Amino acid sequence: MKYCTGIRFLIIILVVCFTSCNSVPDDFSKQVKIALRDAGNKLLLSENDSTSLILPVKELRFNKYQLTFNAPLTFEPEVLVGQLKESLTASKLPEHYIVEVIQCKDNEVAYSYQMSTILESTIIPCAGRYLPKACYVIEVNFFKRVKPNSELYFVIGLTIALLVVTLASLWYWKTFVKQPKHESINYEAIGAFKFYPEQNKLIKEAEEIALSKKECELLALFVARPNEVIKRDELTKKVWEDNGVFVGRSLDTYISKLRKKLKSDASIKLTNVHGVGYKLEIL
Repeated sequence: MKYCTGIRFLIIILVVCFTSCNSVPDDFSKQVKIALRDAGNKLLLSENDSTSLILPVKELRFNKYQLTFNAPLTFEPEVLVGQLKESLTASKLPEHYIVEVIQCKDNEVAYSYQMSTILESTIIPCAGRYLPKACYVIEVNFFKRVKPNSELYFVIGLTIALLVVTLASLWYWKTFVKQPKHESINYEAIGAFKFYPEQNKLIKEAEEIALSKKECELLALFVARPNEVIKRDELTKKVWEDNGVFVGRSLDTYISKLRKKLKSDASIKLTNVHGVGYKLEIL
């Protein structure tokens, strides 16, 4: 059971590590936003526009981002292609993406192109004239994100594997190994029974038999002196009179109850020695 506890402790550490790693902001998204702002700034400066503002870059969905401005602008498409490529390359971002310049008024695409690491897949339409001055948004859709953090995936995989091992170990322990709680407590063997005086219990194999306090006290006296006659007076004194209480034939009643609980083991007999007392015979 100790090794199961150790594995659970390791899982807690790994889960905390995974949670901490997972809570770190997405560096890819941050790099894209910085690169797009840089490209937007260069685009404005190329037209000698130092007053227009670049609005916060939006992440529309996974791998798709939008660059917007606070005022109408005009630019030559080739300048846009060059400035975007320069800024994205400087930030070491993927080189495979699609760019769309969309008119704010009617949401129509005014210009678009595809950039790829494979020359044959790169599609940049000829654009020798400026786009009319208007409100535009520039959307960049990356086809492939940077390689995932292999260390993070290793932590996830290891956590899952350890969790499976722990669950399997716990199932095996509970099914085949685990013993009842009383196994770690001192007991007295009485034939096929195990007597736990501290818990007022008799155990025979998988069967657990509850004992009353008086039954337990009586049985403890007999177990301490097996195969020996214990006088009635001694039994009543130690179990009842020392506690200030004794009612009629209480001794006989409790002896009868003990006999019933011990009768499943033929090697044990609680015998009445007429006129003297009782004896616990263990064969």
